[in-house]
Amino acid sequence: MSGTYPFTVHPWSIGLSGIDESQLTHRESVFALSNGHLGWRGNLDEGDPRGIPGSYLNGVYEEYPMPYAEDGYGYPENGQHVINVPNGQILRLLVDDEPFDVRRGALTQHDQCLDFRAGTLHRAVEWTSPTGRTVRVRSTRLVSLAHRSVAAVRYEVEAVDAPMTATVQSELVANEAIPDAHPEGRVQRTVDAPLQGVEHVVFGSAATLVHRTPTSDLGIAVSMDHVVTGSGTTDPDVTTETSADLARTTISLRLEPGDRLEIVKVIGHEWAAAVSAAGLRDRAEGAVADALRDGWDGLVQQQRERLHEYWTCADVRVEGEPKLQQAVRFAMFHIFQAAARAELRSVPGKGLTGAGYDGHTFWDFEAFVLPVLTSTAPAAAEQALRWRHSTLGHARRRAQLLGLAGAAFPWRTIDGRESSGYWPASTIAFHLNADIAFAVLHYVRSTGDDVFEREAGLEILVETARLWMSLGHRDAEGRFHIDGVTGPDEYSAMVDDNVYTNLMAQLNLTGAAAAAKRHPEVADGLGVGDDEIEQWAATAAAMTVPFDVERRVHPQFAGFTDKQRWDFANTSPDQYPLQEHFPYFDLYRKQVVKQADLVLALYLVGDAFTAAEKERAFAYYDALTVRDSSLSAAVQAVIAAEVGHVDLAADYLAETATIDLHDLHENTDAGLHLASLAGIWLALTAGFGGMRDAENGLRFAPRLPSQLTRIAFGVRIGGQTLQLDITPSATVYLLSDGPSRSIRHFDETLVLSPGHATTVTTPPLPAVGRRPVQPPGRAPRDFAAAFAD
Repeated sequence: MSGTYPFTVHPWSIGLSGIDESQLTHRESVFALSNGHLGWRGNLDEGDPRGIPGSYLNGVYEEYPMPYAEDGYGYPENGQHVINVPNGQILRLLVDDEPFDVRRGALTQHDQCLDFRAGTLHRAVEWTSPTGRTVRVRSTRLVSLAHRSVAAVRYEVEAVDAPMTATVQSELVANEAIPDAHPEGRVQRTVDAPLQGVEHVVFGSAATLVHRTPTSDLGIAVSMDHVVTGSGTTDPDVTTETSADLARTTISLRLEPGDRLEIVKVIGHEWAAAVSAAGLRDRAEGAVADALRDGWDGLVQQQRERLHEYWTCADVRVEGEPKLQQAVRFAMFHIFQAAARAELRSVPGKGLTGAGYDGHTFWDFEAFVLPVLTSTAPAAAEQALRWRHSTLGHARRRAQLLGLAGAAFPWRTIDGRESSGYWPASTIAFHLNADIAFAVLHYVRSTGDDVFEREAGLEILVETARLWMSLGHRDAEGRFHIDGVTGPDEYSAMVDDNVYTNLMAQLNLTGAAAAAKRHPEVADGLGVGDDEIEQWAATAAAMTVPFDVERRVHPQFAGFTDKQRWDFANTSPDQYPLQEHFPYFDLYRKQVVKQADLVLALYLVGDAFTAAEKERAFAYYDALTVRDSSLSAAVQAVIAAEVGHVDLAADYLAETATIDLHDLHENTDAGLHLASLAGIWLALTAGFGGMRDAENGLRFAPRLPSQLTRIAFGVRIGGQTLQLDITPSATVYLLSDGPSRSIRHFDETLVLSPGHATTVTTPPLPAVGRRPVQPPGRAPRDFAAAFAD
């Protein structure tokens, strides 16, 4: 698992020089912009060459019949696939009559730079046409964090060495061809041209296209307008035309050497399921008019202000490896922009950076990404949880179809309905419901948001608790079992008493009982009485947690440690990932782990294990885990650090930090991996910061690996910000204005006074056993080697 890409190294930006057509899809994902509602891939302004065009609205999808060889009761019937909405990125340039194309003529400069503090993607080009005319082109684009529906581009053309006519064709394009959108032919045909034209209008330099999806029946309106200025002796010529799938404003100006043509293009995007074409058009056009009133400088200033507020807490400062510093800020920037304005919409696994995973959201959002948002951007976390709450109707109906009580949230979805074809490694991974409950509990503990708990959180906890009561059963001795489920590891399926699932369900049940007691009137309205609360508590206490006495480790599930181990010695490097070279039935019956499962339990429900049990379990499962999933390395980094193998943790951190930037899994072209980006923050804060959150408050156990000399980060607690500054010998804690708070530093309780720094030393690292080994050929790259390329 290795790859390289020549990004410029800067602590607050990431850039590339030159153009490599074979890497276009990768750079388009890295340079994507979004705000949670609207997303643009980092395509070139002129639209060609391009890897995968991408202009997305969160929640806009097309539906298709799920393909099955044979149907079965309870199988999800329809799939959902994110689709491109009309693309407003395109600004095609003609120099005299020569189209600007980086593949033709002479390209003497081509630089792109994504600025994490400005929230903009900047491009600078110098190009000589085949006829000898040289131009400089500069563009800056943003997807607004202040105006939810708005993206904007400032595009400038300068004549360099000779008189020329610059002509810019600014377009909205619908139903663009997308290569290989889906491997299933029937699905590909569904998403090939998913938009039906409803209306197209022109007014001056502005135009609007309105479309509707034929099956999901969603209406989409995209509008554009322009502010055009020129430094030449004549005024620019501007004309606009439209058709069903194209709106084009053509801007032309004669330039002398040194003259410039400047265009500010503002694009508004709206969608809804039950709004008229006129209503959608008014909303999109209104968004454009509102943004134009602020002007380009206003949009840029608003963007900086929103990001400055975010970075005040969210910034993570790392000393010891400049590329890691860049990687963590890159990650935090993309996590924020994926959710900042989602507002009662899901956050897909790829965010809005690409159509990978069909645009679906999964359990890893609640388990990996939401803890980051809760600690750094709690308003975005609340909205994401309220979206889950808004889909409870679908989840209840799914549970009823499966013969279960409560609510069964979908394994993968866009609108809250199950959109995964039946597959035991997914549709019976009921742990998703406890992951969502865990996110609710963590959010409420961290923020103290009593209103959210009453209005939404309690109902989620109640319905997921009811699910576990109907899914599990008691044996003759009264122990509670959950059989026939799949845990986080997708190389095991339909297992009994998966330790992660059972412990997370236990947490769900006790959390639901406590929340119901805190809000008895709300609980009563949900039909929760004292008897049900007592049953939840009793079931949690009776939960089965298997333990292998002979090997002194917790099996991943009942009987796992008795299975035959995978033949790693005779598995060649080119046979990974295993799922692409071996049948699932063979994976299911062997001891081999795709991604952290039992090790994830060591992190999220760590109080269920002793320190010795964690050390033994980590060593046991590290030898079985092949990390064919991008979710694994971060969790392994966290637990490696906790059990004292801090340099191994650094190696796992390096892998997590380069999954997308080095395209380690060779699928970043379809979008960034949000959960693994969140994993960088988790590895630093929960791993080397030792941060753990429980009912009795926050605990930190900071330890740095030899490769790093300093880590500093902030977390939000109940409206306050707690800053940590960690060096090898000591940690400085600083609490912002507000009440004093107690935390634990290792086993010492500290009372922090706001505004006063508290410095405490780091105790010596206890002796640890030998470094755990991984399957042959599956050890993480050495930290230094990972960042050397």
